[in-house]
Amino acid sequence: MSISITPSDRLFVLTGAGISAESGLPTFRASDGLWAGYNVEEICTPEALRRNPALVWDFYSKRRSDCAKVAPNPAHIALAELEAQLPGRFFLCTQNVDDLHERAGSKNLVHMHGELAKSRCERECGRPPVEDHAVYASLDQVGRCPCGGRLRPHIVFFGEIPLEMPRIEREIAASTLMLVVGTSGSVYPAANFVHWARQAGARTVYIGPEPPFNATAFTHIVEGKAGEVLPGLFHVES
Repeated sequence: MSISITPSDRLFVLTGAGISAESGLPTFRASDGLWAGYNVEEICTPEALRRNPALVWDFYSKRRSDCAKVAPNPAHIALAELEAQLPGRFFLCTQNVDDLHERAGSKNLVHMHGELAKSRCERECGRPPVEDHAVYASLDQVGRCPCGGRLRPHIVFFGEIPLEMPRIEREIAASTLMLVVGTSGSVYPAANFVHWARQAGARTVYIGPEPPFNATAFTHIVEGKAGEVLPGLFHVES
């Protein structure tokens, strides 16, 4: 199977936990997944951060350690190569907080759920996030913002608004082709993106080991591991 990208097409890509799972990062929805042994309310809500910041930082420090041990897989690399073939016509939105897309070479992307390798002020004082790859052994090691507030992971917790939504909506409206990779179609607002794209007249392609919950919104469903089926799937017309 080959899907053509014409000279007038604009491609919007959405990736989810499945693409990172192929690199060895477990997904929290799996039975042996990332959040096994943790209640969501204990580690991924604003209330959890206020109640027990040490536990929250312990969890995200472990995630940083895990991320440092894995590498981009062929699906990440294929997307970076596709971006290079579509200058000015490629946009990547990921639900993942790891940096595997960047390490593969992707450049025009946003992390709608935040970034694991960044921290920001817990007081939300307005200062931008800072690069932070540290794995903290205790809360005492966590740095502070110039305003005095302790740093928190630059992660969108449950109950918080996803990042970059106005830009994401503009990119979807401008796209003629949407590719969704490795996401179940059950997490909102991302699960709505394909519906918005279809309403705007775009072709929509899904890649994953099984059909997503929103399968009826796709014009093409390609079942399989992204690292196996994504390389070579698209033909860029000149």
